[in-house]
Amino acid sequence: MRTAPPPVDTVFRALADPTRCAVVGRLCQSPAAVSELAESFPMALPSFMQHLRVLESCGLVSSTKVGRVRTYRLCGEHLRVAEDWLAAQRAEWDARMDRFAHYVDRPEAGA
Repeated sequence: MRTAPPPVDTVFRALADPTRCAVVGRLCQSPAAVSELAESFPMALPSFMQHLRVLESCGLVSSTKVGRVRTYRLCGEHLRVAEDWLAAQRAEWDARMDRFAHYVDRPEAGA
């Protein structure tokens, strides 16, 4: 079942934390169990689980539980929200710079 993409500010807020950003980077490689993800971070498991809950609540990751093992995977389509926003910003600034360059390069009137 597909969920609606999160608002762009929610995605950026989730990615603003270095731990969560690193978890997303790790999940780009492959899904991973909580224990595998947590071993890279010097914090208590309950603190680490809070980071996973933030990522899951905004839809950047999803989890499944089989027996006692909870596995997280990246939801790449929700990362597209940030990608699309950044692309729109880049396009706008490229257009502004092109207009500025055109303005600067035009011959002065009456010269």
